[in-house]
Amino acid sequence: MSPKNIIGERVRLARKKAKPVITQVDLAARLQTLGLQVDQAAVSRIESGALEVTDIEAATIAKALGVTVGWLFSESDNETEARNPHKS
Repeated sequence: MSPKNIIGERVRLARKKAKPVITQVDLAARLQTLGLQVDQAAVSRIESGALEVTDIEAATIAKALGVTVGWLFSESDNETEARNPHKS
C-alpha cells in the first residue's frame, strides 16, 4: 500500500531530533492548541504514512515542531538538515 502523505518520516525525525524530544502525545497536544483536532493515534498514522495530511495541517505541524513547511516536504539528504531540522 502506498503512503497517503510524504511528510510522515520528516515529522518523526523532527520530533526525535527536538531538544527535549517531543513525544507523539506532546505533538498531538501542541496541534490541538493550534486548532487541529488530532490525538496520539492520528500522529502515529501521519508518521506511518497511513493518514492523509492537508496543506493547512502540514503548515500547522511544521509550526508545532518548529521546522519549515519546506523542510517537511524536502527530499534532501543534506546531513546538516537531518541533524538540525529546527529553525534557528
